[in-house]
Amino acid sequence: MLNRTAPVAAADSRDCHEVKVADKRGKVIVISGPSGVGKGTICAEILKRVDDTCLSISATTRERAASEIEGKDYYFLSREAFESRKAGGLFLEWAEVFGNYYGTPKGKLDEMLATGKSVLLEIDVQGGQQAKAAYPDAIMIFILPPDERTLYTRIQGRGRDSEDSVQARLGEAHAEISIAWDHYEHRVVNDDLEQAVHAIAQIIRTASAAC
Repeated sequence: MLNRTAPVAAADSRDCHEVKVADKRGKVIVISGPSGVGKGTICAEILKRVDDTCLSISATTRERAASEIEGKDYYFLSREAFESRKAGGLFLEWAEVFGNYYGTPKGKLDEMLATGKSVLLEIDVQGGQQAKAAYPDAIMIFILPPDERTLYTRIQGRGRDSEDSVQARLGEAHAEISIAWDHYEHRVVNDDLEQAVHAIAQIIRTASAAC
């Protein structure tokens, strides 16, 4: 894991307590990484292990899989409905990926933050940059594969993509990793799932506890 966050000077404990009492909003935690890197599995584990965290549900125009549940996995919208909400400024961030729209409903996100919970956003690097602009204290975490061959095997193993699509996703992964190197303070390699989850949970706890 690479962490470029600069050391922070120790604060007076009384002042820190006053800040925490005055501001009980949760933090935005951005989780990004290439397709097939294990973002969904890692987020599910973080929700089990880190107190006061919840998952932001994205909206999408892609077709719903048979195993997916409306409002739990995604909010599934028609392209027209998505574009209408986008035009109304109702998304924190949105992007078009492989022909489908994905976006984060801002109103629901702010509602969760106001309760004091930290919110996981499993989004791409474009969305991550937009989220960071809106929430400067967002915790930015990028998940890397151990190597390209492993990533190829993971994408292919999902059985959802043609070979052309797999190659397109690999190309997209290269671009995402390049962007992430400049915009994500924390980068974690998902070679061993347990180690990756432990590292990410520690990043979140440390950042959330900071004054």
